[in-house]
Amino acid sequence: MKNYYLIILLFLIILTIKLSAQADNYNVYKPENYSKVDTAAQERVLFILDFSNSMTEVLGGATKLDMMLSTIRKILPALNPDASIGLRVYGHRMGFTQFDACHASTLMNPIQKNNTANLLTTLSRVKPRGMTPITFSLKQAVTNDFMGFSGKKHIILLTDGGENCDESPCEYVMELIKYRKDVTIDVIAFNIANQEDLAQLECTSLVTSGKFYTANTAAELANSLNDSLNKQKKVEAKIILPP
Repeated sequence: MKNYYLIILLFLIILTIKLSAQADNYNVYKPENYSKVDTAAQERVLFILDFSNSMTEVLGGATKLDMMLSTIRKILPALNPDASIGLRVYGHRMGFTQFDACHASTLMNPIQKNNTANLLTTLSRVKPRGMTPITFSLKQAVTNDFMGFSGKKHIILLTDGGENCDESPCEYVMELIKYRKDVTIDVIAFNIANQEDLAQLECTSLVTSGKFYTANTAAELANSLNDSLNKQKKVEAKIILPP
């Protein structure tokens, strides 16, 4: 019965997005738009970036890792220096056991102002190696990384695959919103074709009133990150949980 309700929930969320979301026009992407990024200083932003082994795959003549890093190197310097940002990565360790690999998630740069240079230095030395512990990363971010901060908390999760550590990010956020209303999760699904993975990630964003993006090129990736950093979130998911 629980699976039945979950299937219905995911269907309703996807249907809502199809009907209400405005399509991003990725064909009008212009690099000069980077200079207009102005994250609100009162909002804490945590990037959670995928460094799993699949990020070494080649897409359009470059690895997915290189595309991600190149885009972030252009966008971060244009952020308002008063913006409080931080960086968590996952999949950067293989681990001796699956348990270790599924806990390979590290806060590399705590959230603070004037943090761009620190993030860029970190990103230059992290290498993709392991699995995709998305749910564990979200739990660590919500429980620990934002500790001591009040106000809005904004997670930007960029991943090239779905959860593969026997957890569900969708189920986690459905429990989270019962007692936390201050966390918004935007998800950028980078070159993901698996429909079940996409549904899980879409649920993860919309349940928290975040935005969901799909990207398959460098331009699409850049537009997704720019939009996530700039636009106010107006999507609200109304969840009716089973008794």
